[in-house]
Amino acid sequence: MKAVTRKPIIRQYELVEKLKKHNPNTDEDLVNKAYVFCMKVHGQQFRESGDPYFHHPLEVANILADMRLDHYYIVTALLHDTIEDTLTTYEEIENLFGTEIATLVNGVTKLSQLELQSSASPQAENFRKLFLAMSNDLRVLLVKLADRVHNMRTLHFVKDTEKRLRIAQETLEIYAPLASRIGITKFRDELQNYAFEHLHPEDYENVVMQLANMPQTQQLIENINADITKVLENGGLKVQVFGREKTPYSIWKKIQKRNITFEQLSDLMAFRIIVTNLQECYQALGLIHSSYIMVPGRFKDYISTPKANGYQSLHTTLIGPYNQKIEIQIRTQKMHEICEFGVAAHWHYKQKVSSKNSINLHEGKQYSWVRNILEILEHADNPDEFLEHTKLEMFNDQVFCFTPKGEVIALPKHASVLDFAYAIHGEIGNKAVSAKINGKQVPLRTELYNGDQIEIITSKQQEPSPSWEKYVITGKAKAQIRKFIRTKKSDQFLELGRTLLTRALQKEDCIFNEKTITQNLRGSHYNSYEDILISIGEGTLNVRDVIKYFKPQPTATNDDKIIKIKPLKAVENFENVPIQGLIPGMKIHYAGCCHPIPGDRINGVINTGKGITIHMQNCKQLASINKDGEFINLIWNNNDSNNVFTSRLQITFNNKQGALALITSTISKCKADINNLKIVTRNSDFWEILTDIGVHDRDQLRNIQAHLRSLNIVCQVNRQ
Repeated sequence: MKAVTRKPIIRQYELVEKLKKHNPNTDEDLVNKAYVFCMKVHGQQFRESGDPYFHHPLEVANILADMRLDHYYIVTALLHDTIEDTLTTYEEIENLFGTEIATLVNGVTKLSQLELQSSASPQAENFRKLFLAMSNDLRVLLVKLADRVHNMRTLHFVKDTEKRLRIAQETLEIYAPLASRIGITKFRDELQNYAFEHLHPEDYENVVMQLANMPQTQQLIENINADITKVLENGGLKVQVFGREKTPYSIWKKIQKRNITFEQLSDLMAFRIIVTNLQECYQALGLIHSSYIMVPGRFKDYISTPKANGYQSLHTTLIGPYNQKIEIQIRTQKMHEICEFGVAAHWHYKQKVSSKNSINLHEGKQYSWVRNILEILEHADNPDEFLEHTKLEMFNDQVFCFTPKGEVIALPKHASVLDFAYAIHGEIGNKAVSAKINGKQVPLRTELYNGDQIEIITSKQQEPSPSWEKYVITGKAKAQIRKFIRTKKSDQFLELGRTLLTRALQKEDCIFNEKTITQNLRGSHYNSYEDILISIGEGTLNVRDVIKYFKPQPTATNDDKIIKIKPLKAVENFENVPIQGLIPGMKIHYAGCCHPIPGDRINGVINTGKGITIHMQNCKQLASINKDGEFINLIWNNNDSNNVFTSRLQITFNNKQGALALITSTISKCKADINNLKIVTRNSDFWEILTDIGVHDRDQLRNIQAHLRSLNIVCQVNRQ
């Protein structure tokens, strides 16, 4: 998209007349006051384009006026840069224009300040703050989007290349999807095309040039328009038909997605049919399908199942007149305005039946996505995770499924039963065990399709597993699962850290005291004494760095020095955790000196930053372990029989032909694999070998030893 040609700035009376045309109750005096105030405070400022600065807020106000929004938006647009770029204060705005306007202006100011930080701050953190700032009032976002649209129209005046590309990338990744999510396709298309022009100038020029080299396209659109109009009028319908080329960005995306050339694209045109009422939408669809060839699999009914942002329309693709593949959208005038102006149109229609200028921002399906984003914000561990999950919410196409009561749940394509459960409620997702799809019982990982009716089956004993993340694609589900796992891990690390600290304090004749830790937190990056204990449990903090703050008890006795080591509580419902008391994600090493396997009595040796090394309790090496190591008794998880562990056997046998082959085949018959084999001694009478074998537990190892000892050639079988 080329730079917009400069046009005369909208005048004061023109802005007021435009507002009064669609909003007769417009507060004319308030708008006039804001117009004059804007020109006064920005009077000596200029933009990089050389234009007076007040041209920008006037253009933003004009963009919103074209959307038929009320004077609250227009006044906010006129004043949106006053607090940030002039000496004007919030209190001054409040005194002159009222608390509601001042609050809106302040909200837009906060979003603008985030942009200024973008070059130095992580984008994810800015994005998180943006949602926080706009969550109380979506009008802030609408003004901000109009502000971004005008800034993108003049982006070519920005001389700093890095800044220009950053703004374009941010627009494509954040603001264009936001415009789409609140249903303002007009903003979305414009933002995408400007961003495309700056981020991929060569591709942009190529697409625009290819479109320009198709002079017959406009005539073809007019001919198809006339043909479709005739078909519908002959069927008794009075309609409006509009045809257009698709935008350069959407064409480029199709080329990229399908990996084809521009010449291979067959659906460069889209047509919109506007009818009088809902019934005529389906009547028009019938006439179109009976007159042209429909492309199978390309029909979508967004009237009976609207998109999350309130969008409604019938979509179909046809082989139309002149054998051209064309896309058709059929809708009423009200649906069309909602498509063009999104939530702004919802405000417009709401005002017709309400005496108030503002509406409840928590009403209607078009706001449900905001609630989903805020839930993700609550459950995400960090800004990067929030950005990842939020993009999942904004970028995916949708499937529509039903609850047993007939409520429609919109989900991204390829969503699973588990995504559906979390979409209903976080607690239902956490307790889900299976589901029934159209009456047939299925597992949680089952993919959903349009029209599926799902009944979630829950259990009070169920808890999320780390493996669940593989089965979900929605940001909300991933955030809920990760939060539960983090909380569960934190509880386990907290208990482990407390045990290790208590043990260390007993050795020093000290007693655990929460107050002592809290007092020494000042100046550190730890927020609470629980953070200290969790860090000790994780192995990121050495317990000796903590016990130095405690004073020994003067009356310590020998009994005080007795260290009672007890196993930690089992970690429940965590898969692939072979040892009770350990947390998923902990570094675990199995000692090569004793090769512990399930069934053995074991100790854990914890070394800061190195995780836990598992030894057998009777391992001779334990006596020589570095004194910095912290010991804790552990027990195996009996439910973990599928894992394979390495054990070592020393075998002495007679030197006879085929003896080694007989030993290896015996081990194989016991359903164990030989991982390594070393010949220690070999002479004319005996062989002595060390072999590492993979077994599930001690019972299997003993069975192997028994079978080997039953062989006539075997003299000794000892575990090493």
